[in-house]
Amino acid sequence: MASVSSSPQTVEEIFKDYSARRTGIARALTYDVDEFYGLCDPEKENLCLYGHPNETWEVNLPAEEVPPELPEPALGINFARDGMNRGDWLSLIAVHSDCWLLSVAFYLGARLNRNERKRLFSLINDLPTVFEVVSERKPVKDKPNADSGSRSRGSTKRSSDGQVKSNAKLVDGSYEEDEDGHSETLCGSCGGNYNADEFWIGCDICERWFHGKCVKITPAKAESIKQYKCPSCMKRGRQ
Repeated sequence: MASVSSSPQTVEEIFKDYSARRTGIARALTYDVDEFYGLCDPEKENLCLYGHPNETWEVNLPAEEVPPELPEPALGINFARDGMNRGDWLSLIAVHSDCWLLSVAFYLGARLNRNERKRLFSLINDLPTVFEVVSERKPVKDKPNADSGSRSRGSTKRSSDGQVKSNAKLVDGSYEEDEDGHSETLCGSCGGNYNADEFWIGCDICERWFHGKCVKITPAKAESIKQYKCPSCMKRGRQ
C-alpha cells in the first residue's frame, strides 16, 4: 500500500515526497523494467504499482482499510500485461502513475493556501512526467531559448552542441510582455519568483530553473559548463 513516513505539510516537504515517489516509479518502468514486468503476473490478483518516499517502488495488492491512508494507484495493472504491446502497456501504467502522484501530492496539500498550491504545482510541472520519461518524449518547454528570447537578462541555456548560449533579450517594446509571460516561474531551490534583474540557470536534467546565487553559479562560471546539473540531480546521479 502507499506509505507515508511522516506527514509532509509544507510545499517543500510535499514536493520532496512527490519527487521521491516519482523517482521510484520511473525506476520501475525503466531501469528495473524486467523485474517489474515479471512481478505483474496476470494470473495474480489485482496489483498496484506504488512509489515510496524513499525512492523505492513496490508491486502489491491494494490497501484493505477503507478509506486508505493515501489515495490508491490504478488497480489491476497486471491484467493487461500480455494483451498489449509491452511499450504501450508501460506507457499506460506511466499515465496512471502520473495521475496517482498528483492525487497524493494534492491530498497532502489540501490544507495549503491558494498561492502555496500554485507554487507546489509549478514545482511539480517543472519535472518531466513519468509518461515522458518512459516514452522518451521531451516535455514541451515554455522556458526561453535562443530563438524566442529570454525571460531574464541573466538566463543561460545550452544548445545541442553543448555550448552555453546567452539568452539575453534587448530591452525593447516587447520585453515587458515577454517578462510577464514568465512572471510565474519559480526558483527550484528557494521557490522565489522570477526577477528579470537576477541571473538564472536551467538544469539540463530535470529542466527546473534556479537563481544563480541559490546554486552558487555565476554568469562567468556558467560559460564554462557544457551541461548543468542542479544539486538534486547531482545527488541522484541521473544520467
